[in-house]
Amino acid sequence: MKKILFVTSEAHPLIKTGGLADVSGSLPKALAELSQDVRLVMPHYQAIKTHGDVRFLCSVRVDNRDVNILETRMPDSPVIVWLVDYPEFFDYPGNPYHDEQGNDWPNNAERFALFCRIAAEIAMDRAHLNWKPDLVHCNDWQSGLVPALLSLEHDRPVTVFTIHNMAYQGLFPSSSTAPLNLPGQLWQPYGLEFHSMLSFIKGGLVYADRITTVSPTYAQEIQTPELGYGLEGLLTYRKEFLSGIINGIDTEQWNPATDPLIEQHYQAESLQDKQLNKFALQRKLSLPVDEHIPVIGLISRLVEQKGIDLLLECLSEMAGMPLQFALLGSGDKVFEQRLLNFAHSYPDKIAITIGYDESLAHLIEAGADIFLMPSRFEPCGLNQMYSQRYGTLPVVRKTGGLADSVVDAVPETIGNGTATGIVFNDASAGSLMEAIKRALILYSMPDIWKKLQVNAMKKDFSWQRSAEQYLELYRSISLHP
Repeated sequence: MKKILFVTSEAHPLIKTGGLADVSGSLPKALAELSQDVRLVMPHYQAIKTHGDVRFLCSVRVDNRDVNILETRMPDSPVIVWLVDYPEFFDYPGNPYHDEQGNDWPNNAERFALFCRIAAEIAMDRAHLNWKPDLVHCNDWQSGLVPALLSLEHDRPVTVFTIHNMAYQGLFPSSSTAPLNLPGQLWQPYGLEFHSMLSFIKGGLVYADRITTVSPTYAQEIQTPELGYGLEGLLTYRKEFLSGIINGIDTEQWNPATDPLIEQHYQAESLQDKQLNKFALQRKLSLPVDEHIPVIGLISRLVEQKGIDLLLECLSEMAGMPLQFALLGSGDKVFEQRLLNFAHSYPDKIAITIGYDESLAHLIEAGADIFLMPSRFEPCGLNQMYSQRYGTLPVVRKTGGLADSVVDAVPETIGNGTATGIVFNDASAGSLMEAIKRALILYSMPDIWKKLQVNAMKKDFSWQRSAEQYLELYRSISLHP
């Protein structure tokens, strides 16, 4: 059994702004189910939703500040959660990182430096908790200083740093370093300095014993100028310590056999029942109810990263084809308006819902035949996995986790029973349109289509599978620190 300290700035269902929270909510639980002793540490925000008792454990003094450590648990799990309680830094309303206008909290460097300090104290068993981890697993820039601080310690635990999205790096002006009291030897180009700025993410990339990211393909992509954001050289330099492990999904929440938010339960053996979800979706969105017309779904943030501009270039042509299109999402106001204009022009073909609606998201996954994810980049992605589990074949661009989790339907993969979707290469409207046409041709061949659906529904996207890979990685570091 390993003692693992999991350091994160958010965890579902306590608080969530994105995919990091899903991983932090699921991976520690899955590791605990594999008999590991996992403790999670995160800041005690005002907006946190704790379940059950929260008790005061102790105070730790860092930088002339007395910081409280509170204890609670992850719901439905033995995983203990330690909350770093310092109201002056964390007792802010709403989002953990920025105010209601979307402006970063001005003292974010100090806030997360203090959080990292406390995590390092816990890791060295100097926080009076009488528990010392074998391994500290840090996530994204907010915990990036932990491996850096621990690198200066004698007899320290080993460290793993996971990148969930390289686009967010925790960059601050060098003037912000003085109040942080960072040890001088960390402030150098091969350290926390990045073009005369302080880079939190470099703390993880330079000093962690192992670096992981959320898919094998993304691990390669971040070593290129397109997706390395200026750190591709460092990542290439450390590539022998860098690997990708694809995220899992919550297979209880996303299960067509038990999903309470869909019209009709079904599984691979009763695929004909999927049609009833299609009818329910068509009725809900005021589209003509027709079992023969393919329904294409898309659930996404409406931003360029997700390839929404490519989709917009295809919609006129799609409107002239025998298909229906259902989209749920929000984001760029220009994209929202253009999509609504299409829906207005083609009310019997295109249904656009702006915003987020959990039950509609589940009904789209269950009721659509095809699911689009034309992302420019996608570190991991979840909807392509949900879609396969629901027998809704994904059309994805070959990038990041999309490339690693969808097997393109070509004669060879259809023949050997591995094909689960349609994959296209270029981030262009032409490539996307070709992929949609390929999907429609396959849809017109019911026997092949059903075979692809069954292949997709039988894939294992559980967190247990990912947790086993992490555990393998943890064990390999202990052998070769």
